[in-house]
Amino acid sequence: MGKKGKEKNTANKAKHTKLLNRKKNKRKKEKETRKERLKAIITKHREQEKKEDKD
Repeated sequence: MGKKGKEKNTANKAKHTKLLNRKKNKRKKEKETRKERLKAIITKHREQEKKEDKD
């Protein structure tokens, strides 16, 4: 037998999960862009060191 009475409010649940997923995706994207920036800085630094060593 199922639950008697008022149905569960699934609309609010859907909105909530949608917002949480948006938040998670935003953080994941920020993390990736931060990693890319760091990689670019590191490679640039290494190139400068190589140039200095050649001189």
